[in-house]
Amino acid sequence: MPEAWNELALPDLYASVAESGLVRRLLELARDEDLGPEGQDMTGEATRSGSNDGPSTTAAVVARQAGVAAGLATIPELLSVFGVSVKAELLAGDGDTVTPGDTLATLTGPLDEIVRVERTLLNLVGRLSGVATRTAEFVRTVHAAGDHPAQLYDTRKTTPGLRVLEKYAVRCGGGCCHRMGLHDAVMFKDNHIAGVPAAQLAAHARSLVVRVRARAAETGVTPAFIEFEVDSLDQFDALLTVNGENGTGPIDVILLDNMPPVELVEAVARRDRAGSAVLLEASGGVTLETVTAIAATGVDRVSVGSLTHGAVSLDLGLDIASGPSAR
Repeated sequence: MPEAWNELALPDLYASVAESGLVRRLLELARDEDLGPEGQDMTGEATRSGSNDGPSTTAAVVARQAGVAAGLATIPELLSVFGVSVKAELLAGDGDTVTPGDTLATLTGPLDEIVRVERTLLNLVGRLSGVATRTAEFVRTVHAAGDHPAQLYDTRKTTPGLRVLEKYAVRCGGGCCHRMGLHDAVMFKDNHIAGVPAAQLAAHARSLVVRVRARAAETGVTPAFIEFEVDSLDQFDALLTVNGENGTGPIDVILLDNMPPVELVEAVARRDRAGSAVLLEASGGVTLETVTAIAATGVDRVSVGSLTHGAVSLDLGLDIASGPSAR
């Protein structure tokens, strides 16, 4: 699944996200936390014309700052979940670069229904656009590493309930998605192998792989990849032996955790001398200031938790000819 996420065009990817049902559940929760158990907007009801045939209002979703749009694809389903008779026209697409003053979408319908959805819409699209914008900044910085830069990946450090959309936003910003969760790939982190000496790590890793394969045969669900995390070159050398002399084997990725660039370069050299096909991923406290040097070491991937947990929402507004503004 993770690799399929990285191969799909954004419209197809969003369709896959929506099909999971997770987006609608999130939107229903967002609706309920704003409108309460009675589905009530006390302020909007006071401004209601009292007639379904009243004049229609048009409002514009406008960028207040530059960035990369993400989450616009959620707007039609958001309107459906809120049960409003508002129509949306998307004037920008997810993944588009936007500048201050750009209109991303217009909403047309009764004023009280537009303001009913305003805050949830701006919160969600602003949050996802912030993730996409931060990702795009990292991607541009990684490309400064040379002609063949490492690929930029996200992590599971996402907002609970928002994961599928935040990972979709990473794709909108030009990044790649790591595993979606514990259910679709295998990643043995330091806590999984704590206390195993480097001298015994290869044998232990082989036994873990046997268990993974047995479980996959039992359930019929094959993990997208098998990955191990190491924090020393001794551990790394041990795992290199697991894949055998031809360089291929059960371990798809080795994550090099919190290693300085000089050690990353050495790990790449050792992998290449061994003729191993294993992919190398650098991770751990990666920042905009350090990512270029890390990507230039020759690793295949760099995973950055702050693509999601460090993103700041993009400033968006809803401009209406007349009427209240949600706060």
